Order: sequence, then structure tokens, then C-alpha cells
Amino acid sequence: MTRKILLFLFSVFFFISTNAQCAMCRAVLESGEDQSAAEGINDGIVFLMAVPYLLVAIIGFVIYKTYSKSQKPTNTEETL
Repeated sequence: MTRKILLFLFSVFFFISTNAQCAMCRAVLESGEDQSAAEGINDGIVFLMAVPYLLVAIIGFVIYKTYSKSQKPTNTEETL
């Protein structure tokens, strides 16, 4: 359990400090004087990268919950 928590924290902190620009985008945006455009492009790339991972995680969670519900035995006789 501790290992999973450490891996999660490492992933979160690594994700925060990433620079997602490719070499060509970086070269073009660094040559200009407006650094807010470079930050906006970087944020957009990170957002576009994160959305598919979130969708896969949500779909996986729904599938996990669906299968875990169907495998639990119901004890209706004991409640009567």
C-alpha cells in the first residue's frame, strides 16, 4: 500500500513539473518575446495529454465496480 502511495505522489509531482512542448514548438515560441503564448501552448499540450488517461481511468473504474458488484453473493435468506 505504501508503495502505491509513493508511486502516486511521484507521478503527481512529476506531472506538475513537466514541459510538454516538442522541440519545434519550443524553438518557435522561445524566439518570440511573448512568453505567455509559450505557457499557453504548454498548458494546452499537457491538457490534451491528460484527458485520454483520465478517460481510461474512469472507464476502468466503472468496469471494476460493475464486475465487483456482480461477484458479491447476496444473502437474502439471512436477512429474513
